[in-house]
Order: sequence, then structure tokens, then C-alpha cells
Amino acid sequence: MITLKPMTLLAVGINYNTAPVAVRERLAFPSEALESTLKNLWSIREISEAAILSTCNRTEFYCQADSDDQSSLVEWIADTKRIKPAEFTPYLYSYKDSQSIRHMFRVACGLDSMILGEPQILGQMKTAYHAASQAGTLGRNLSKLFQHTFRREKGAYRYGDRLQPGFRGLRRGATGAANLRQAERPDRTVDRRRRNHRTHRPAFVPTRHRPDYHRQPHLR
Repeated sequence: MITLKPMTLLAVGINYNTAPVAVRERLAFPSEALESTLKNLWSIREISEAAILSTCNRTEFYCQADSDDQSSLVEWIADTKRIKPAEFTPYLYSYKDSQSIRHMFRVACGLDSMILGEPQILGQMKTAYHAASQAGTLGRNLSKLFQHTFRREKGAYRYGDRLQPGFRGLRRGATGAANLRQAERPDRTVDRRRRNHRTHRPAFVPTRHRPDYHRQPHLR
């Protein structure tokens, strides 16, 4: 009888919240070198699937591994980037299994970005997906996770479009929702304007009987 060893989905990385710019720059991977870098990462015995998301604000490694032990991945990063583990491990965050899936959804929708809801991260995640696909480091599980993530991200943007056509992104969708709720209550808006009009008083009220200093010099 063949016993299948359980696998663990890992998401390990750094971003603008956890690491300074100097550390992020040292752990960044240029897009033209992603394919060869992924093949090198995939050669680790404990890792069966791998993808790398590398932007100016984050570097993340998505891996299907034998366990949640990150020591082999940390050692590979140190050797590849020629940096001591102690110089970047304090800034690392990691998720596994369902937490990794939730994290990827948040990243794809821009909820984990410096600018909330920014759409550029979607293209960057697609670049990571295509690079891993070209390198042959994607398997069944990680490939399906990327595709499902992209579908969820599109659903979020479509929800924003229903709130207010032409608006893109979650933050703009939230603005559209606020405008929609205001439009559904026009009576309150009119009443508020009328109330403000009734209570408004001019800053200067001219006096009817005002002395004329030109005609009465003794009042000067």
C-alpha cells in the first residue's frame, strides 16, 4: 500500500510593513531572472511547487512543501542573495495552508498593498504566475490556487463596478457605495439643506440708523 505524504502550502516573504527598503532591495528578483531563479528554487528536495512574487514593496515565495519547516527556504535565500540569514529573517512573515490562501487573496485584491485597492498588484501576480508556468515549477495545487485567486480578484472588481459603473478597485467601490446610499435618501439631503438655510445668519447685519460722519463732523 502506498502512503501519500501530506503537503503544506507555504507563503513566506517580506513587505513594506515588515522590512526597510534596504532589506527589500536585497531580496528582490528582477523579472527577467525569475525563470532561472525558480528552477534553482525548485531543485530543493523539500519543495515540489514554487512561485515568486517580487515587487518594489514585497518579495513573497509561494511553495508546496513537505512540511512547514522553512529552514531550507531560508538557507536557499541566503545562498542565492549572498546575505546572512540574521539580516533578513527578523523581517520575514509566513503563512501556511488556509492562511496562505487567504493571504494570496488579500494581496491580489490590493488589500495588503501600501495604497489600498491598487490594481498594479494583479499584473505583478500574473507575471509571477506566468514565470513559474514557463519555468515548470507549478504543479496542480499551486496552479489552481493562482487561477482561483485571479477569479476572486475579478469578482471583487465587478462588485465595485456594480456599486458605481466606471469605478475600479475596492477603495473606489467603497466610495461608490457611500454615494449610492446618499442617493437613496434624497429627502434627508433636502431637509438638511432647508434646515441649514433656516439657521443661517449673515456675518454682518447693517444698522438701519447709522450715523453719517460726513454730514456730522462733530461725531468723528
